[in-house]
Amino acid sequence: MAARPHELLRLLTRAERLSVRRVQSVLDEFDCSIEAWRVLDLLSDGRGHNMSAIADCVFLPMSSLTKIVDQLVDQNLVYRRIDPADRRRVLAQLTPRGLQRRQQMDRQICAVLVDLGHLLTQDGGEQLRTLLARLADALGDPDAALTTGRTELTVGQER
Repeated sequence: MAARPHELLRLLTRAERLSVRRVQSVLDEFDCSIEAWRVLDLLSDGRGHNMSAIADCVFLPMSSLTKIVDQLVDQNLVYRRIDPADRRRVLAQLTPRGLQRRQQMDRQICAVLVDLGHLLTQDGGEQLRTLLARLADALGDPDAALTTGRTELTVGQER
C-alpha cells in the first residue's frame, strides 16, 4: 500500500523526534545537546574535519556550529589545528577527554535504545538505512528519483 507523502513525512518526523527525545535523556546527564553530540560523534572517526564539512554532516548553519565548537573547545572536548594539507583551513578533532566522553555517551545511548534491537538487526537495519538513504538522495536531487526508477515510496515494500 503506497503511503501518501504527508503520511510518510509525519512518520519520519515522529520517529526522529521520539528517537531524539530518548537520546537527549542520556545527553542531559552529560550536559550535552543533540547538536553537540552529533559533532562529537562525527569527530570520533579521528580524521579531523573542517568546519564546512562538519556543518554539512550535522545539518547546522555555520554560525550555530561555531558556537557549539567553541563550547566544546572550552570544555576541552575538541581542539582545533591547522590542516597540514591546506594551511588556510582549520580542522577540528576530539581531545582524549572528548573521545572518552563520546564513548561514555555512546554506551549509554546504546543501552537506552536496546529495545530497538529487533528493528535494527543486521537485515532490518540495513534495509532501513537503504530506504532512508534513497529517500534522502531523492529529496536532495529530485531528478534522482526519476533516473533511478524510484518514483514512488511504498511502505512495507522492499525495492
